[in-house]
Amino acid sequence: MCGIVGYVGKRSVIPVLLEGLRRLEYRGYDSAGIAIINEGRLEVIRALGKLIQLQEILDSYAARPKGIGLGHTRWATHGEPSQANAHPHRDCTGEVVVVHNGIIENYHALRQELEAQGHVFTSQTDTEVIPHLIEEELKHTNDLLRAVGQALKRVEGAYAIGVLWLRDPKTLVAARNQSPLVIGLGEGENFIASDIPAVLPWTNKVLFLDDGEIALLRAEQCQLFRLDDLTPVTKEPKVVNWDASMAEKAGYKHFMLKEIYEQPQAILNTFRGRLDPETAEVDIPEIQLSPEEIKALNKICILACGTSYHAGLVAKYLLERWAQLPVEVDLGSEFRYRDFLLDERSLVIPISQSGETADTLASLRRARQTGAKAIAICNVLGSTLTRETDGTIYTHAGPEIGVASTKAFTSQLTALLLLTLYFGKIRGHLGQDQARRIIRGLVQLPQQLEGLLQTVHPLIQDMAYDYHRKQHFLYLGRNILFPVALEGALKLKEISYIHAEGYAAGEMKHGPIALIDEDMPVVVLAPRNHHVYEKMISNIEEVRSRRGQILAFGTEGDEALEKLANHTVLLPECEWELSPILYTVPLQLLAYEVAVIRGCDVDQPRNLAKSVTVE
Repeated sequence: MCGIVGYVGKRSVIPVLLEGLRRLEYRGYDSAGIAIINEGRLEVIRALGKLIQLQEILDSYAARPKGIGLGHTRWATHGEPSQANAHPHRDCTGEVVVVHNGIIENYHALRQELEAQGHVFTSQTDTEVIPHLIEEELKHTNDLLRAVGQALKRVEGAYAIGVLWLRDPKTLVAARNQSPLVIGLGEGENFIASDIPAVLPWTNKVLFLDDGEIALLRAEQCQLFRLDDLTPVTKEPKVVNWDASMAEKAGYKHFMLKEIYEQPQAILNTFRGRLDPETAEVDIPEIQLSPEEIKALNKICILACGTSYHAGLVAKYLLERWAQLPVEVDLGSEFRYRDFLLDERSLVIPISQSGETADTLASLRRARQTGAKAIAICNVLGSTLTRETDGTIYTHAGPEIGVASTKAFTSQLTALLLLTLYFGKIRGHLGQDQARRIIRGLVQLPQQLEGLLQTVHPLIQDMAYDYHRKQHFLYLGRNILFPVALEGALKLKEISYIHAEGYAAGEMKHGPIALIDEDMPVVVLAPRNHHVYEKMISNIEEVRSRRGQILAFGTEGDEALEKLANHTVLLPECEWELSPILYTVPLQLLAYEVAVIRGCDVDQPRNLAKSVTVE
């Protein structure tokens, strides 16, 4: 969740570090700092709060050194948010400095040992043990790479680190274990970062560090090694087809709004080149499963957290209907600590936008011990999740900067629908005509969404204004739209700080109905494309009889629904399989507009981070 930026080259260091950190603000943080080598001195400048606080300090900083530096934005795990606990952290000599993402699990024992040896600590963080361990190793060698490698052998836990040493002022060392780190390769300069957007202003050629790898970077040199024995590692760079402008707001007020409007293109990018509307064929060889293996499956287990979990719940309806396989959907944070029944005929599908979600990764690793096969749904090329599965369906949604997931969710739904179509045909449960019906609907969907965004957004703005002062919302859906009700409620909670709950509408009588009165807005999802429509209408009548305020989302031409609801937003007709995507978008807009009117920080909601890379 924290952000790391490192640079070695010929540029003025401070602007590079600040720009890189600015592009990582979406990850969530409570303090920021940089370390630079300036005229033979290792200087550390830190500030509590947002980057603007650090910027104000640096604006009065006269020196503009060139060459090398590290930057960091911290999201507190050990030690309260404070300037003392902000990164970077030094050793006792003041010659070694470290930035770190992750959690050092044995830091307490290491700290006690180091204090007994005379080391003095100045923070409450787990990170601070690392520079002190490196300091100890440098007593026995002048090789920074070797010293970092030896120090990290004593560390247990997750880390992505960058290290500078005053006595080797042209070298930057980086290492990774269970926390993401990317290297940007430039001409006469190199970068490290915790995520790709931080390096895009200067290069789109990147290397991804794997767990247990360490890198030595100089202006003209980048070398990778295994951490355990410093054996050289050879990798081919990846070219990332995101330009720097993709990480900007492009004229939108917030990244979230921009990313809502990018969904038609993101969905198109997800299915582009993977299906043929005429032949009704889907081609996803990247999953690395043969038809025989797919036919032999007896169970699917989907692992995810947060919004990705809701995508998994939608996939359960799709896969059980068309692939005729039992599907279990588990929260990563729960699955990893329970008993489960998987074997070599099971398929595990972990879903994560970043590919670095700690609980999902840990659950995947446990599941893999049973011999189960695994296919990832992920947006980030080369991420840990994609390297630990048999195959990956990349969503190709582009960088998602807003903390609240939007285009990542709908592109995940698209990828899971492709997987359903592929499995359904191979397993013989999805006929040619049915596949063609769904595929043609999917091909038309981006254009439908383009029109929907233009026509529905003004209606949503009016609705948001009428209800933005409410403190509680109830979201109701049935069948495949029940997970969408969960997702709609989550979005409202995340960015507007209004309490909201999503429920299967049939469960309303089992508790939530007690909450309904004239002050309770109830968002209902009631398309006419499924046999549960009449049941949904009955639920709406139950809300009306208790004077609840009904905000209905239904199908164009549904006059009966309009008569029942206080506010109605009517959407184009679509196939049942596509309704989760279509009905998600207006709920995202509702959450966004309510949050904006309430003056909330839409892109960086309080207490949240984009990628939850620690448990």
